[in-house]
Amino acid sequence: MTKTITVFTPTYNRAYCLNKCYDSLVNQSNQDFLWLIIDDGSSDNTKDVVESWIKEAKISIQYHYQENQGMHGGHNAAYRLIETPLNVCIDSDDYMADEAIENILENWKKIKDKPNFAGLVGLDADESGTIIGTKIPEHLKETTLYQLYNTHKVLGDKKLVLRTDVVKKYPPYPIFEGERFVPLGYLYQLIDQDYKLFPVNEVFCIVEYMQDGSSMNMLKQYRRHPQGFAFSRKSRMKLAENFKDKFKNAIHYVSSSLFNKNWKFIQESPKKLTTIFAIPFGVLLNIYIRVKTKGDF
Repeated sequence: MTKTITVFTPTYNRAYCLNKCYDSLVNQSNQDFLWLIIDDGSSDNTKDVVESWIKEAKISIQYHYQENQGMHGGHNAAYRLIETPLNVCIDSDDYMADEAIENILENWKKIKDKPNFAGLVGLDADESGTIIGTKIPEHLKETTLYQLYNTHKVLGDKKLVLRTDVVKKYPPYPIFEGERFVPLGYLYQLIDQDYKLFPVNEVFCIVEYMQDGSSMNMLKQYRRHPQGFAFSRKSRMKLAENFKDKFKNAIHYVSSSLFNKNWKFIQESPKKLTTIFAIPFGVLLNIYIRVKTKGDF
């Protein structure tokens, strides 16, 4: 029987903590899902661990191995492979609340016949059950991710559940040689231009920010993957809804371009004048990041 939702997990050398996600999926009150594990070039025993779970046959699991491309490359593979109507990413160091699938599918029924919705946005919580950031305003019946944070001033990471047919309309994240990171928000901003999200004040995901996770190492990521960050900032500049947003992203674009030694950055900018004004601030940001990360490079 075809499942309704794919839970996908990009993973790299995380065999030691994947069991938390597995156990949470086994314990779901609704089993109408497939777990797609994207093994992004792991050199640990991830494959053996997953194969043992497949043999247990407690839940439906699909395993896909690829050469290491980074988190965004894992998302590209997932979106290419997923065939269920819905999908949600649960990171390898996170896991699902016991009734998450049930809550997702109950709320999905409310919008499945409304083509202007790209999916749902729900809550993340920590292991003690405390909501990450703030809840979504109860009166909201629809929103974009941008409006959620900028208009409604919601704080903290939230969990997106997206329609697969919507995601497949957009280009994959670009892969830059020698780099392993493009901010995932690039795709979500594109979706924001065309669709709404249905807000759900229920916890979908329990998050744990690991010491080796990208959230804990953002400045290092910024320095290590300047092409990916510059690409994201160009897109954000182009789609910015106000000057403040445009200028902030221009500053980051300048900084990333300096790390990348791309001296054509003004020529390649979608907002050339804003980029020129942002140069002094971009230089200062670049120096700040160099100082903060100097022990790692």
